[in-house]
Amino acid sequence: MTSPETTSGRPLRVGLMGGTFDPIHVAHLVCAEAALEQLALDKVVFIPANVPPHKQQKKITPAEDRYNLVVLATASNPRFEVSRIELDRPGPSYTLDTLEEMRRRSAPGTELFFITGTDAIVGVESWHNPDRLFQLARFAAAPRPVVPRETVEEELRRLEKRFGQRIVIVECPALDISSSDLRRRAASGRPIKYLVPEAVEAYILKHGLYRP
Repeated sequence: MTSPETTSGRPLRVGLMGGTFDPIHVAHLVCAEAALEQLALDKVVFIPANVPPHKQQKKITPAEDRYNLVVLATASNPRFEVSRIELDRPGPSYTLDTLEEMRRRSAPGTELFFITGTDAIVGVESWHNPDRLFQLARFAAAPRPVVPRETVEEELRRLEKRFGQRIVIVECPALDISSSDLRRRAASGRPIKYLVPEAVEAYILKHGLYRP
């Protein structure tokens, strides 16, 4: 992120998609592609978390394996990138620290969009220093089947009033795929084909990820 403008002369518009990605699946990719189009982004940067604050007591697949899975999943799309910004930073992966660092690395005028699920955005007030988060980036929410649309819209209106920023809803197919279900499938030997990219499936099988 060194050039302040695109070839069209406007500032860069960069989407940031953070997560544990344990494992990354096709719903993540569909959402990122929808965000590219609807938010007129130049690229989406996937940011695998090192130690998510809300999962510090849970067993998580090693960071390097999760990073490799994201690299494999995004390799065919030239507008997808993967960042090690959280993996190379010790301690819990706070979104605030990531956005601060991404802002420092970005050229002046770059517009940052933090893309997350509607199930996460409704709890944004519990995140570390949420007021500062909304100063660093615009927020975009992708629908999740677990949260009714009416509930999301009502909560977004409340959050917009508090933080003074419109939260964009990224309209994409609400695929009912979850990483936790994929881990259970892989652990029991059930197929995950077509729920994850082919290269991701091959890596999981080769390295025996999620098996007891």
